Amino acid sequence: NQYIFENYGVKPEAPWPKTPLHHVYRHKKNQKWFGIIMNIPRSKLGFFGEELIDVMNVKCDSDMILSLLDTKGYYPAYHMNKKHWISIVLNDELPDTTVKNLIDMSFRITEK
Repeated sequence: NQYIFENYGVKPEAPWPKTPLHHVYRHKKNQKWFGIIMNIPRSKLGFFGEELIDVMNVKCDSDMILSLLDTKGYYPAYHMNKKHWISIVLNDELPDTTVKNLIDMSFRITEK
């Protein structure tokens, strides 16, 4: 949250009353989403169990998604178009710099 606000001046929105922990980040000018943080059951990403985990969906180049899915820490996007979005678990599985780079890329892709 802090990284996105400091770099893009965007605060999280909670558009769904039934899921107040799901936050959307969108461009100020075109209103397009560039990130979504959700608290979902582990099973939604193919893990065993129903314990809740924090995930972030970011938009990526579709060719890049194919290669990322073969790498630990990347998952098919939960509840989004899996051709253009990818999910990452926010549990230190990926370095902070990688997460920030993915946010930056998603911001640029959705800016147009």
